Order: sequence, then C-alpha cells, then structure tokens
Amino acid sequence: MTGRTAFEGVLRQITDSVPFEPGYYNESYLDRRITARMRRRNTDSHAEYERLLREDETERQALMDALTINVTGFFRNPEMWEVLREVLRKLTANQRRVRVWSAPCADGREPYSLAMLACDDAEIEERRIEILGSDISEEALENAREGVYHTTRTTDIAEELAPLSDPDRFVEREGDDFRVRSAPRRLVTFETHDLIRDGARGPFDVVLCRNLLIYIDVDHKGALFDTLETSLTDRGVLVVGMTESVPPDRSDRYEPIDKRRRVFRRA
Repeated sequence: MTGRTAFEGVLRQITDSVPFEPGYYNESYLDRRITARMRRRNTDSHAEYERLLREDETERQALMDALTINVTGFFRNPEMWEVLREVLRKLTANQRRVRVWSAPCADGREPYSLAMLACDDAEIEERRIEILGSDISEEALENAREGVYHTTRTTDIAEELAPLSDPDRFVEREGDDFRVRSAPRRLVTFETHDLIRDGARGPFDVVLCRNLLIYIDVDHKGALFDTLETSLTDRGVLVVGMTESVPPDRSDRYEPIDKRRRVFRRA
C-alpha cells in the first residue's frame, strides 16, 4: 500500500467512525493533526493508525479532539473587540433583542468575552443580548459550561482580560484558576453544532466565525459561507479571523465596517 493510499485509508476511517467530515478541510491541516496523534501513539504508519482507529474508541475520541479547532483566548485580537464594542452599542440602542452566535466557540472564551464586554460597557444594554456558543467538540463544550480557565506558561488569563475595566467583576480568581461569574454567564448558552453538517441557525444579528475558514478546503468555503449568510439577519454583522476575508466572488454581498479588523455587514 502506497503512502498516499494509506493516508486516504485513514481519512475514510475518520469519515466512517469519527463525527467529523475530513473532506471539507485542507489536506495539510489534516495531515498535521493526524501525524501528531500518530506520534503520541508511537504509530509508524498510516495503515497501522487506521487499524488503531478502527479498534480503539478512546483514540477515535482523542483524534476528534485533535481535529477540532481549539486555539482560543479571551479577547483574542483586542483591536477587533473595539470595533465590535461599537457594533453592540448601536444594536442594543436600536433593538429590543440582539442575538449573537460564536461558532466554533471552542472552550467558551469567545462568547464569554462578548458577555463580559457587554456587561462592562455602560453604553451596551447587556440585558438585550443573547449569545449562543456552539462547537463540534463535546469536550470543549463541557469546559465552556464549567467556565473555569487556568493560567499556564503559555496562557496568562489575567493578561487576556486586560481590555476590561475591572476584570474582578466578571471572574473569580483563586490562584491560577479563573471562574466566570454569574453576570456574564447569564447571557450565554452552549450547544453542539457542526457548521459543515448541521447547516444554518438563527437568524442572528452578529455571527463570529473566526479562524476556521483558513482550515477549510477552497472548494468548500462557498458552502460554509452559505451557512453563515443564511444565519444572518438582513444587515447582520459577520466577523471572520484576522487572516481571513470574504471570498472575492461574494464581496458585493458585504460592506466593510472595518476591513482591517475583518468586520463586515451583510449588504
């Protein structure tokens, strides 16, 4: 069996036994995540790893967690959050209810950042805001619902919360552990949702889909944007990652609120 054929065998096994659709993701991303799991399991070949996936439920779950996009942080790319602050001020001033969707939300830090920002800003009517965080990973959602985060060598939670005027109002700190308090938690709900398989939700006034598109194969980005567009209200706001943008063939459907920070309004 050639290396290419063996790798394709792993992808078929993922399709058959893991709740993840590899066909939508670019191959270099899949290869990096699969290779990392193979190293962890001291597996020398794709054919051997395919057998492991077929026989070991624990490894199937571990691979699922590895394939799920889970790099996150509170107030990631702070300059974007200043643009979003103005968006939320205007929406809550003009509407009785403002619905926001964070997808994928990973361990919940993005939707909690939204909630904390709303509670922290006197010009945002936070009682009008409803935030949904969704993800494909059940483990990530369990962590999100728990709402406890840990400072490590690579993650300084106190530094991440610096955009807030008084972080202690929104998190309870005990040593290196930070627990989200009840005021922001009340604004957020979490649920399992696969943007690729489960389709549109909403309608939402704001949709954040950041740092997923860079992993999606170019042939499938259109389908993902269809889901995002269908989930937006008329004139709804879409936020993508700082290295992402609206596909050129859809640029006439969006007007930039802040192109540099990747915040767009549906035209």
